[in-house]
Amino acid sequence: MLFSTTASATMNVAVITDPTGKDPNGCAAGSQSFAANMFQSTFIFSQEHKMALLSGGEGSSNVRVAAIISALTQLQNNGTPEQVVNVANGFDGIRLMAVNPTQGIAVGGSFDVYVVTVDNNSTINVQAASGGLATVPPGTKGAMIHLRNSHGNPKSGTAETVRLQTAINMGKMIRDGYPATKIVSEAIGEVAADSGEDHGGGAINLVSGVTTGDMFTPEQLNQTGYEMEKPYSKVSSSGWAVGYPEAENYQVSPVDGSPLTVIYAYQALGNAITVSDDNPSVSTYGSDEGISEATSSVVIASVTKNGYDPVKIAQSINKAIDSGTLIGVEYVDASDINVKENIKAVGVYYTPATNGRSAPTWNLPIDSQVFDVLGNIQSVIGILLILLAIFRSTLIKSFFRRR
Repeated sequence: MLFSTTASATMNVAVITDPTGKDPNGCAAGSQSFAANMFQSTFIFSQEHKMALLSGGEGSSNVRVAAIISALTQLQNNGTPEQVVNVANGFDGIRLMAVNPTQGIAVGGSFDVYVVTVDNNSTINVQAASGGLATVPPGTKGAMIHLRNSHGNPKSGTAETVRLQTAINMGKMIRDGYPATKIVSEAIGEVAADSGEDHGGGAINLVSGVTTGDMFTPEQLNQTGYEMEKPYSKVSSSGWAVGYPEAENYQVSPVDGSPLTVIYAYQALGNAITVSDDNPSVSTYGSDEGISEATSSVVIASVTKNGYDPVKIAQSINKAIDSGTLIGVEYVDASDINVKENIKAVGVYYTPATNGRSAPTWNLPIDSQVFDVLGNIQSVIGILLILLAIFRSTLIKSFFRRR
């Protein structure tokens, strides 16, 4: 039997910089905490309703689950963010925050938040709210941040000051035209460094539907997630990258000797959810081999060089399969690449390699079934000689055809 401590996200943040919902980076949300098991306290996202639901509070996990189920019922019935989170007031100690690009932001239940709005004259308003219901109205540029200190946090007592300062800084960034994805990542970095509520958690881009997934959540029960103010990876200008702790062994790129830049976890979060011409969101389907990160790197490099061309993307992926960068999948065609250039998104549909293979079947002048038979006998030298003979014969025939 597995036992886990009760987890509660102590920091929830939501930002809307484009209330029309057209900017692919115009609405984002995130959560983190000092507590363990942050994978239990991240959020639910409805692609159909373009709404994220973030949860937390002092109530028990059972009560929180009941509140979430009630909120999802409201969501399924096309409820607004205000209607969805208002159910939290019927559950002791529970907090729910919901955000939709065009319908605004709302928080209900037990909370301490600052509500930020920025009007068309670039006037910033920051208002405190505690308990009940608070909103950023539809059609408004704004943000909302909840922050409390977890029990046992060495920086306990900082939440009120950090909550206010982060809210003010978010208002300034909204006024100055930064995208919501950037603002969420900066808020997460500031909260992590100043309040100690620093374990991911994660974030989501609501318009483009891109999330950080399990980048920062703990791998095992009763563990804390990644510290969001800490170094996460090193990258070179040519695109080579390595994650920590292995990154400590590299000062320059082993590929071309170019210098490496340290990327902190909160910055990596922002990069992951921000889409652009040279940083598309990449989704993989059909494979359980854990190759989504490698696929993303290959696709981004292809898009940077060749644009959103499915043929070129497929060719780049197949080269990566040949080199062993991507394993466990068959080659892809252009028809396996789903490009949505308007929101800078690419979907890659894989077919897993069969029979436990790590790579596609070799295109050799010998029946692949021969290898299944030879795998059960011990004549290694014999099979090498046979293959050499076959390749030699093939090469000679090819040479004479060219003459």
